[in-house]
Amino acid sequence: MMRLFRILILTLLVACATSHVRAQYNRDYFFWVGRQCMTNNDYQEAIRTLNTLLRFDEEAFEGYFLRGIAKYNLDDLLGAEADFSTAIRLNPVYTQAYTYRAITRSRLGNYDDALQDFREAIELRPDLPGPYYSRGVTRLLNQQFEEAISDFDKFIRQETKVADAYICRGLSYLHLKDTVRAYENYNTAIKTNRESPNGYNRRGTLYMQQQRFEEAEADFNKAITCDSTYLLSFFNRALVYSDTHRPMAALADFDRVIQLDSTNSLTYFNRAMLRSQIGDYNRALEDYDKVARYSPSNVLVYYNRAGVYAQLGEIEKAVEDYTSAIELYPDFANAYIYRGRLRMLLRDQKGARSDQATAQKKIAAYRERLSDSTYSIYADTTQHFDKLLSFDSKLAGGSFERITSRASGARDEMRILPLFKFTLQQPDSALQPKTYHPKRLEAFYNRIENPLMTLSWQDSSIEADSLMAMDKRYAQAIHALEPRWEDLFQRGMTQALIKQYTNSVNTYTSAIELNPSNPFLYLNRSTTRAEMIDFISSIDNSYQRITIDSDPANRLHNNTKRTYSYDEAIADLNKVLKLFPDFAYAYYNRANLMALSGDLPAAFEDYTKAIEQHPHFAEAYYNRGIIQIFMKDTRKGCLDLSKAGELGIQQAYELLKVHAPLGN
Repeated sequence: MMRLFRILILTLLVACATSHVRAQYNRDYFFWVGRQCMTNNDYQEAIRTLNTLLRFDEEAFEGYFLRGIAKYNLDDLLGAEADFSTAIRLNPVYTQAYTYRAITRSRLGNYDDALQDFREAIELRPDLPGPYYSRGVTRLLNQQFEEAISDFDKFIRQETKVADAYICRGLSYLHLKDTVRAYENYNTAIKTNRESPNGYNRRGTLYMQQQRFEEAEADFNKAITCDSTYLLSFFNRALVYSDTHRPMAALADFDRVIQLDSTNSLTYFNRAMLRSQIGDYNRALEDYDKVARYSPSNVLVYYNRAGVYAQLGEIEKAVEDYTSAIELYPDFANAYIYRGRLRMLLRDQKGARSDQATAQKKIAAYRERLSDSTYSIYADTTQHFDKLLSFDSKLAGGSFERITSRASGARDEMRILPLFKFTLQQPDSALQPKTYHPKRLEAFYNRIENPLMTLSWQDSSIEADSLMAMDKRYAQAIHALEPRWEDLFQRGMTQALIKQYTNSVNTYTSAIELNPSNPFLYLNRSTTRAEMIDFISSIDNSYQRITIDSDPANRLHNNTKRTYSYDEAIADLNKVLKLFPDFAYAYYNRANLMALSGDLPAAFEDYTKAIEQHPHFAEAYYNRGIIQIFMKDTRKGCLDLSKAGELGIQQAYELLKVHAPLGN
């Protein structure tokens, strides 16, 4: 009781204290503690301390500003943006709050609003150099290279000793193809700070691209001297050693990278290729095994490892790996060619002849489409996939796990859900549409009479062996009798599920010839065509850009990826909608392909049409939410994600944790 009494007395004393004491004494103390915590990089404790301050004084705009800085350093970017916005609302001439909100919005990819904030900050304090540098970085990321150079010029006029400003200006000139000025700026950056590895790495990479290997090597050597833990320097020097025919030195540098980052699968992949080139096959296998663990869906891992097994005389294992490559991509002619040769060594003449015949068919099919650059890579089936890869790349995934947008800076968690298609699922795992029952769709289910068939975006739960057996039965039925479009459609499904994309498209085409007014046949042909393009892109550009540095300016790389056309797949969906204008899933699928083609406004419009037809279409809300976030309308995007979560898409809540605005 006595303890409780003391607590009550203390509470009354605090409550009765003057407003001056609350606003002045507590404010100063909590500000001091919060700053100390941030100085010690204890940002979570800083936030707790500043929360206490803001409970005492809701008008303390500096408190919101400091809490925003702490949240920014914890990568809570939306929370930081909200706090900076509150600070600006309470103090509309708070220059630092505008600057830091602009930096935060730039990291979120919201370049338009970031540039507006920089404009406000510069109008308030045109004499401060910092906003010019930060705006220059934002313009660099937004690919406004000439404007970025102008901002870096203004910053450098006031601050001549900041090496990163010269590096960023050099990057801007490089993207304008002005390598002379890029070199000049990198040289100045190095003179300004001779102890930083960044300038040497930038200049060395440019030397390497121009095959000036001796100068590149000297720069990477110097970068390593500056920082012996910066793995990019060792990785780049390994590429120089490889290009100048010094494999042992390259291997030593790759070893060092792996010591610094034991999970770097790209380095294991490069080291495996290099070990294969010098005949160190056993250790090459060890590296490929690691890559196969980290990237089990990449066809080139199995394809390259099969070649190593063949060199070691382990023919059966080589055949298994070529088979794995073929299972991942049944149209990969190279794999058939080499598996056929190995089967001949195993005296499997029938299998060898089959592989050679299949390879020739696929080569002929590719050559027929040489006018389409999407397929031209396969015209030369002698192409080798053993060139060492630069550090700004990684083992690829599928197109349906990314949104291809020039300035999106696509984050890994921001993936749209895949296309809907008629597929085969075990009855207990099939996700039948519960709230969308067009009579035409029900009639189609009744006509096919396959209890395993469902309309879904999820992978089939049926084992590959079972799918192969089904495919064989459908083939026998088609060949034994006059082909029915129903049987052709079902075989098209099994062929697509076992990744025989070309055959599947041809089978759907045959079904369409027998029943040209059925929209659902076009829907599945569209999906298969899109999946085929997706897989081709994963091999043609098997390695995609990654971030290699925490500095936003260092995330910008030349992007030389081939552009893939979904025109045929979209044309099929246009036909679906002509035949069945109210079919929500066709709008959804077309929206996906528009998003993958980079046309986000068209994707948004089609997702909206899908929702109009099917108001409980959870996947459409989810994907439209992501599209809106990429289009910088975070609030509306989060409302769509909230609706998707309400309708059962659990991963929507994971995105909301990161992207939901916390206030303005």
